[in-house]
Amino acid sequence: MNLQHQVILSLGSNQGNKLENMQQCIEALHREVGTVIKVSSLYESPAWGFESDPFYNCVLLLHTHFNANKLLKKILKLESKLGRIRELAIGYQARIIDIDIIAFDDEKIESDSLTIPHPFLQQRLFVVKPLQELVSNWIHPISKLSIAEIISQCNDQGSCEKIGKLENPLDLIDLSNYSYIAIEGNIGAGKTTLTNKMAEDFNAKTVLERFADNPFLPKFYKDQNRYAFPLEMSFLADRYQQISDDLAQFDLFKDFIIADYHIFKSLIFAKVTLAEDEYRLYKTLFDIIYKEMPKPDLYIYLYQNTERLLQNIKRRGRSYEQEIPGEYLEKINNGYLDYIKTQKDLNVLIIDVSERDFVKNQEDYDFILNQIQLKINS
Repeated sequence: MNLQHQVILSLGSNQGNKLENMQQCIEALHREVGTVIKVSSLYESPAWGFESDPFYNCVLLLHTHFNANKLLKKILKLESKLGRIRELAIGYQARIIDIDIIAFDDEKIESDSLTIPHPFLQQRLFVVKPLQELVSNWIHPISKLSIAEIISQCNDQGSCEKIGKLENPLDLIDLSNYSYIAIEGNIGAGKTTLTNKMAEDFNAKTVLERFADNPFLPKFYKDQNRYAFPLEMSFLADRYQQISDDLAQFDLFKDFIIADYHIFKSLIFAKVTLAEDEYRLYKTLFDIIYKEMPKPDLYIYLYQNTERLLQNIKRRGRSYEQEIPGEYLEKINNGYLDYIKTQKDLNVLIIDVSERDFVKNQEDYDFILNQIQLKINS
């Protein structure tokens, strides 16, 4: 199950600096609405359904967490922000920017304000031609026609010519030199959510921690002294086994992998939870295992303050986590930060997300991507 919706949008402009209008719209969508994954070439076509100057058009693929109605509201607000004025006159009009929702996942939606798939897409060459370029295997959710079949049946007699290229903001985030990224953080920091979101956007494989399967975890939160050592040992064994197995499925020279943990988190938690003699034994075993593990090309630590962590833990509602004290979270946080300082051979990026919501606020997610790119460039 995907974390985000997959949306196809059609953009058009026939007033002012049309190329600039289109590019600004793409950047604004990426910054405020969702991640722009792919953008078609720029096309030019005559006005459809009325007499006016020719349009510039494109189609793009967007990932967003908004539902369809919320997405429509965001798009209408963005059109207005970019200078579109909707006249009361009936019929089509010239416009600075026009954004249409062509498809939303594979859903069929009919309401007073929204019809999906777009009811006129089969009649518009300026939609279906760039759509074929963008997603050549796209199938209409209702008619089940392929995009090639739709084009062959399209009765739009106007021209639709490819005239240039548009820039996709996501292309500025160059992860091509990375094959393995690990995202870490305290309990409730959002590391798994960010891992899944980035994996969808960058077409990456995921390695996700199987924490919920650990039988000692609920017992540990009830009696930490008794269950700390078996908990940490079982976590270490499971993490070692999982990373070994999962990474063995992938080719680190070809596949792009994002994990929501790195094995040295075992040492962080063990130092906080174990007695001194238990920790010494644990670290001896850990050091042997750690030497064998592949190191990530980039290690991202999501920092969140304790108050925010407690809010997140309460919101996600796992019963065995509800009694975690703030002092424990602070020890974990300090353990991470102290240990990271000693890792001279690890490419580390610390991002403070205490005041950010990278799921509900696209600008916060864009901030994280830009922090990664700054690290790459440094």
